[in-house]
Amino acid sequence: MEVNGHQIGPDANLTGAQLSGADLSWANLTNANLTNANLTGADLAGADLTNANLTNAILAGACLEGANLTGANLSNAYLYNADLWDTNLTNANLIGADLTGAKPSATIWTGAIMPDGTKHP
Repeated sequence: MEVNGHQIGPDANLTGAQLSGADLSWANLTNANLTNANLTGADLAGADLTNANLTNAILAGACLEGANLTGANLSNAYLYNADLWDTNLTNANLIGADLTGAKPSATIWTGAIMPDGTKHP
């Protein structure tokens, strides 16, 4: 799959990619590098982001409903008003992440390292 000139798929290198408003629903982005990527308002519903690196990524208003972020690195990510409904954040790293206004209903947090550095039970 290609979006805005970027190859999207497992192990993709999308460092600094501008993907605002992109439709990445159900995309397989396992092990992808999305460091510093701009995903403002992107649709990532059902996407597989297992072990993806989203350090410093901008996910403001993004839809992550039903996405799998198991083991993902979201350190210092900006998730302002992101939709985290039924998102799997098992063992994800959220240190320094901004979850202001995020909608986390029924999200799976098991083992996640929270923004303040504490580990969720």
